[in-house]
Amino acid sequence: MQEATVTIELNPSEQRVWDRIRSRVASVREPGVGSGFIDLLLLLPDLTVLLSRLLREPRVPWGSKFVAMAGLAYVFSPVDAMPALLFGPIGLLDDLIVVAAALSSLLNRVHPDVVRSHWSGQGDALDAIQRVTGWAEDQIAGSIQLVLGRLLRR
Repeated sequence: MQEATVTIELNPSEQRVWDRIRSRVASVREPGVGSGFIDLLLLLPDLTVLLSRLLREPRVPWGSKFVAMAGLAYVFSPVDAMPALLFGPIGLLDDLIVVAAALSSLLNRVHPDVVRSHWSGQGDALDAIQRVTGWAEDQIAGSIQLVLGRLLRR
């Protein structure tokens, strides 16, 4: 059985600024086409906006708001593990991983419906967060195994 999707369209004056920008950018793709390159480009801004909205949400505990502030501070900080100026688009991966990790931490303390109510991106917010953190964990675990394997051979 396929779930019925519910689409809620807001009056343009009731839409948030990022929602209006995102809808203009996302409307470039052909109708009926699934997620693609544009959604991938918008993933970091979508997750960053979600994190900032949850920071202002009264139902989010103060400890989780501290995690959100730390994640946002990293994204907006000029000091980066992988600067985008040097590495190009690949330099944004560390920002994406930090924001997704902060959101993943928030998910343990905040009801999922609160998170979903602030999501502007394509698809389900929880799925997007889980995919990014899962991918990051796989990459980090693989790198650690590779380094440990080289060290143990010596």
